[in-house]
Amino acid sequence: MVILRNVVIIAAIAAVVALVPGGGRGASVASQAVYLVFLATLGWFASISYRQHRVALYSLGDRKRTILYVAAGVATLTLTATHRLFATPAGSIAWLALIAASAYAVFAVIWSARRY
Repeated sequence: MVILRNVVIIAAIAAVVALVPGGGRGASVASQAVYLVFLATLGWFASISYRQHRVALYSLGDRKRTILYVAAGVATLTLTATHRLFATPAGSIAWLALIAASAYAVFAVIWSARRY
């Protein structure tokens, strides 16, 4: 019964989007709202994680902490530019190189911190 109810709800929403004038725009607004809530949740999670591990981050030292923050920034900017970078073959290679370099930098900092 629950499955049938869920199918009917999804079908009703699809009918509204397809039949009501401007329904596609409304669906786009709803999609953007869900996306913004997702990004806000990620930001909240990052701030909580930072507060919980602040001592460990400061114990890395300035050099390693800078590498970690720069790698996170490069990965963030690369992910936000994914659409533009994938528009060309050279951009796709650059995207892969930037993500790989960021991941390597993060893992290198983690490996060196655990070594001691």
